[in-house]
Amino acid sequence: MAQSTHDITNQLHAEIERTSARYRPLLLRLVHSFRQGIEEDEPWPSAAESFRDGWRDIRAGRVQPVATLWDGIDRE
Repeated sequence: MAQSTHDITNQLHAEIERTSARYRPLLLRLVHSFRQGIEEDEPWPSAAESFRDGWRDIRAGRVQPVATLWDGIDRE
């Protein structure tokens, strides 16, 4: 089962906390370089591409009502 984005973010925060303050500037540079590298390889989609993807999801029925987005969020 794939991990949720929230779980991964929490793990990243925990790893940062376990990293010595002395090495955090280097860690920041590393993360920044990584993000820049993946954005160059796969740039963010344009507004038109995002709209087309969303429209495709709507037509395929891959949507849910906004009112239900937070259902169950407080469950453990």
